[in-house]
Amino acid sequence: MSVRKGLLTAGVSIVLAIGLAACEKDDPAESMGKSIDQAVEKVGDEMDDVSSMIVEQGDKAGNEINDSAITTKVKAAILSEPGLSVLQVNVDTEGGVVTLSGSSDSQENIERAKEVAGAVSGVKEVDNRMEMKAVQ
Repeated sequence: MSVRKGLLTAGVSIVLAIGLAACEKDDPAESMGKSIDQAVEKVGDEMDDVSSMIVEQGDKAGNEINDSAITTKVKAAILSEPGLSVLQVNVDTEGGVVTLSGSSDSQENIERAKEVAGAVSGVKEVDNRMEMKAVQ
């Protein structure tokens, strides 16, 4: 009976030792799980980068659309203003800043063009580079 108890104790000890040794080593499933976790984290980081780029490009496109709309509104306002001609006034908009260029036959019209442009919704600033026509 004591031999049998000794063998049983030794067997249980061996099973426990093997079990403990197995716990210390990564099994294939655990290794695969870690690999998947790392891959998911990497994909998440990449998606964050792509998302940031998409937002940035969307903002840029939105600004360009807004600038085009502002330019159109300024041209329409100048065209509807008596004494001003859209053909004499060039309008360019970047970041909400409207640049007027061209020429006019009076300083009064140059100032009026700036006032009209500044009154348009979305205009942050007006850079008036218009010049007087040379008298001939």
